[in-house]
Amino acid sequence: MVNKSFHVLLSLGVLCLFLLACSADRQMGNKLAKIFKKSDVLKQDYSGFALYDLSTGNMVFESNADKYFTPASNTKLFTFYAGLKMVPDSIPSLRYIEKGDSLIFWGTGDPSFLQSQLKAIKTYNFLKFSNKKLFFAPGRYTGSFYGKGWQWDDYNDYYQAEINEFPIADNLVDLKNVNGKLVALPRYFKDKIVADATVKATTFSVTRAFIENSFSFPTVAMPTNYNQKVPYKVNLATTLNLLADTIGRPVEIIAMQMPPASKTLYGIKSDSVFKEMLLPSNNFIAEQLLLVYSNQLGQELSAEKAIAHIQKEYLASLPDKFIWVDGSGLSRYDLVTPRSIIKLLELIYKTVNDPNKLFSMLPAGGMTGTLKKAYPTTDKPFVFGKTGTLAYVHNQSGYVVTKSGKTYLFSFLNNNFVVPAATVRTEMGRIMTYIHENY
Repeated sequence: MVNKSFHVLLSLGVLCLFLLACSADRQMGNKLAKIFKKSDVLKQDYSGFALYDLSTGNMVFESNADKYFTPASNTKLFTFYAGLKMVPDSIPSLRYIEKGDSLIFWGTGDPSFLQSQLKAIKTYNFLKFSNKKLFFAPGRYTGSFYGKGWQWDDYNDYYQAEINEFPIADNLVDLKNVNGKLVALPRYFKDKIVADATVKATTFSVTRAFIENSFSFPTVAMPTNYNQKVPYKVNLATTLNLLADTIGRPVEIIAMQMPPASKTLYGIKSDSVFKEMLLPSNNFIAEQLLLVYSNQLGQELSAEKAIAHIQKEYLASLPDKFIWVDGSGLSRYDLVTPRSIIKLLELIYKTVNDPNKLFSMLPAGGMTGTLKKAYPTTDKPFVFGKTGTLAYVHNQSGYVVTKSGKTYLFSFLNNNFVVPAATVRTEMGRIMTYIHENY
């Protein structure tokens, strides 16, 4: 009898706490509605917002949460979640077979091979120290060197490296001033960079020809701290020459479809790759990961097929379908609603099942990654999430931890504004800080 009474009282206590929490959510929602209504910044753009209480399962406040927005790099949250499901442990770096005195290998799209920050060398060592002749079998990747809807005139900018099945060193040429000399890594490109006196420029910068790996710079002084990364033009000949030059061994081409019995060489831990994608918002890694996921499905490396699989298998619970075309969010064809991002954030939270681990992989407000300058410098951040920026687009989505210790999910999307992005960033920071300090 005592046990029964105790359980009844416990249940009533839990119910009371739940009702109190729901009441607090309603009060918060009402206050946020007034804040949004009075915001002069948000009146001038197209904004969507959703705030979700993880503990009660309540949507606390919504503003245009069912409307579609350009997500920009918030798209990487979807790429991240797909990776948690499809490559939860390690990245498949190569597919290969050994046939007599030959090692025949196929690319998987792995972005970590000699990547500047990850510095993954397992594939490098595997190829360099093999006692067999090396043969690369191309043809698994069926897409373009750019994603759908990318800006062609950004081709010379570091954030738009080209896509291929066997990327090497970020698919970028790293250019630096070393003791007054222009140095290029990989060294393979050093003889392809020349001065061009016909270029009229007042500042030093290297530009690649649009359709080939021919680089030029103006005859002006090179700053002592000069450092620029320029995408190289991806093609089969460049991949082979660059790979052979890098590992110090000849690599030949073979026309051969990958057999079902091919082995997989696994490389770096997936978490490391996801973190390097999320913290600095690395577009190259995000795009190549879609090919890695496609590798798990069969012969063809296709971002389109990977996306279709992810939508069907892992994103069916979204309230609104994500119009999804690339891995990074560079494309303006991507469209999403704030409430769908909220659902995604909940799926990510439950899949990782470790808030500390999850938050360590995401930019932290005032501390790390792309949120470092969005909030005051601190050693105790309260916002963890992903930014997304294109011209006239600036977004934040993620997790906000309040002073009371509660965790809320939020998606704050801003499109079509004409004020400086810093103005929108400041307004988002003001509202998220209010939520942190008052609940």
